[in-house]
Amino acid sequence: MLKLLLTFVTLTLPFLAHSFSPDHPTDRRVLVLLDDLAVKSSHSLFFKTLQSRGFDLDFKLADDPKIALQRYGQYNYDALILFSPTVDRFGGSIDLAAILDFVDSGHDLIIAADTNASDLIRQISVECGVDFDEDPSAMVIDHTSYAVSDNEGDHTLIASDDFIMSDVILGSKKIEAPVLFKGIGHTINPENSLVLKVLSASPSAYSANPKSKLSSPPSLTGSSISLVSVVQARNNARVLISGSSSMFSDRFFRSKVQKAGRPDKHEKSANEQFVTELSKWVFHERGHLKAVNVRHHKVGEIDEPAIYRINDDVEYSVEIYEWHGKSWEPYVADDVQVQFYMMSPYVLKTISTDKKGHYFTAFKVPDIYGVFQFKVEYNRLGYTSVALSKQIPVRPFRHNEYERFIPAAYPYYGATFTMMAGFFVFTAVHLYNK
Repeated sequence: MLKLLLTFVTLTLPFLAHSFSPDHPTDRRVLVLLDDLAVKSSHSLFFKTLQSRGFDLDFKLADDPKIALQRYGQYNYDALILFSPTVDRFGGSIDLAAILDFVDSGHDLIIAADTNASDLIRQISVECGVDFDEDPSAMVIDHTSYAVSDNEGDHTLIASDDFIMSDVILGSKKIEAPVLFKGIGHTINPENSLVLKVLSASPSAYSANPKSKLSSPPSLTGSSISLVSVVQARNNARVLISGSSSMFSDRFFRSKVQKAGRPDKHEKSANEQFVTELSKWVFHERGHLKAVNVRHHKVGEIDEPAIYRINDDVEYSVEIYEWHGKSWEPYVADDVQVQFYMMSPYVLKTISTDKKGHYFTAFKVPDIYGVFQFKVEYNRLGYTSVALSKQIPVRPFRHNEYERFIPAAYPYYGATFTMMAGFFVFTAVHLYNK
């Protein structure tokens, strides 16, 4: 029995040590599924950047019959990288439903498709809100924003610099050089507001078969074509979808680049910087928020009451921090709001901050009694959402808590005493006047 227990601890300890933790979002174990183990060498620079940042990569062939995302109801991995665009069926217990459940459980996913992308990879992308070109032979072609080379060919090697304007997603350091891209384009499902285009094609681009003449207008054209997109689900799981697996390759990382029509030549493409910074966001090394120490109490008091009374003066505070790869740093913003909510917000206030992560405000409880909630629902581009809720009842005044004389009622008091005095005067005059 003791031997079995020791064996179980030995097998499960590595998974527990690398499991996702809200306090250490980047302590993760990543499963990498490949079409061919040669990809491990051809894309080694990308994998090394992940390993240098503390990620434990587990490389498997996509059709390995022994692979599994979970064991005994617990996930073995916290992120999944699919560098297997041609796979028609995964091995083991992994399938479309398993991958979608993996994301629905709050885990992260990177998908690198290509011109030979299988229906399975396309289906996974569709479920994430991205639609690849239906033509299996189509590629993104651009006759004005292609990368200049000795053999320009069909202009399918794109030099793109149309990035999303977000420091939290792509980092604060400006990307100077274009990104090399060769693959298939996709569009974003307009009904899915959670998908963002990170790298877009130029207005002159289109998607078609480069080896044949156009017989009809292409279905994907211009800036509507997305080359790289990201998704942040409502459970804060993050997904990266790229139409080019070559974009992650060592060859593209090291290539020189010159965009057509521009005189400046770059000794190195921006692929490495772009992919590295984007992977930091996908794996929650940036833009990951947590809220702690949520407190509320009456002004002048410390303890949180079980119930408030109408018109009480209340103070509310919360601390918000952002993960910066190695430690939690204070999150500073001026757009965090709190609601005092019952069916609809009766109070909506922007919370002040001391720029050290502490947010605070004060307000008066409305003259309405019932069951209220303190609610903070913070959603900002590139950041994980913060949703806080604390329920608290509000009672009316007791019979002995009302003021003896209400200032607003002074006119009525005056009218009452005036009528009484007038009645006595009238009575005296009527009785004693002859």
